[in-house]
Amino acid sequence: MARVRMYTTRWCPYCIAARELLGRLGADYEDIDVGADPALRAEMERLSGRRTVPQIWVGSRHIGGFDDMDELHRQGRLEPLLAAGERGGE
Repeated sequence: MARVRMYTTRWCPYCIAARELLGRLGADYEDIDVGADPALRAEMERLSGRRTVPQIWVGSRHIGGFDDMDELHRQGRLEPLLAAGERGGE
């Protein structure tokens, strides 16, 4: 299964929804909490070009936020992406 990395905060409803969706799909993910760490938030913004959470990567591909991931799921494209097994980094 592909490596999934998410920049999140604990209280964000979209972050919670992203965790729940990935959990239902059985995907392991790295959850990077940027809520109390300005350096991690700056890293997220630099890598994604976005300021909002969550920001999600599957392998080396930045898929965006929860709405983007949910749309991929509804289109039937998220599961194949997760199953592709790409474990790339940034």
